[in-house]
Amino acid sequence: MEAAARPQRQLVRLRGRSYVAFVFVPTVPIVDWLQEIDATIARSPGFFSGRPVVVDLSSVDLSQSGITHLLGSLQERSIRVLGIEGVEEGRLTPNMPPLLTGGRSCGLEPSAPKKVEVTKQPSSLLLETPVRSGQTVIFPDGDVTILGSVGSGAEVVAGGSIHVYGALRGRAMAGVNGHSSARIYCQKIEAELLAIDGFYQTADDIDAALRGKPAQAWLQGNTMRITALN
Repeated sequence: MEAAARPQRQLVRLRGRSYVAFVFVPTVPIVDWLQEIDATIARSPGFFSGRPVVVDLSSVDLSQSGITHLLGSLQERSIRVLGIEGVEEGRLTPNMPPLLTGGRSCGLEPSAPKKVEVTKQPSSLLLETPVRSGQTVIFPDGDVTILGSVGSGAEVVAGGSIHVYGALRGRAMAGVNGHSSARIYCQKIEAELLAIDGFYQTADDIDAALRGKPAQAWLQGNTMRITALN
């Protein structure tokens, strides 16, 4: 009697994929830090919606119960944490998000969300097509120039300056590696958020008189200035 043929084993396919995440770096007192988060949500209700979030606890000394309370406070604000870093593994419980390592910080200030990414690129980037809603462009090593527009819900992250030759309706974050001299230029400002070296303004902070017009943004000390582009 012949033995039955053994079914062919199916190999598991593993694929690498990187994501852009907000990294929260809590500071004490935690209550005041949470108020800053609330202020950001109040200005832009959908700011953290659907975004991966990592909590970096390296700046605080929280007990296991303190970490649990912090995670619960973020969940109450509809902020779901996918990972934790900057803490001893023994302080985490099995029900908490996993401990992460190896993320590359892109230098936003501690009270604001940081960006994390792992891709190395050439020294400049030119995009001849629009950045559409839902797309993210990350270029930590230099300027980004976009000949088209940046759609609502899209995101552009650059180590240097950002130049948009069309409308800027999404989010633009320049100077993310600590380059405070970076600038943001666009031919039509309708941005959801502008950030340079960690200092940012949301749509509600931008002068209504500038909406729909050519504009530039730069840092003057620790203050972001947004003016007409003449």
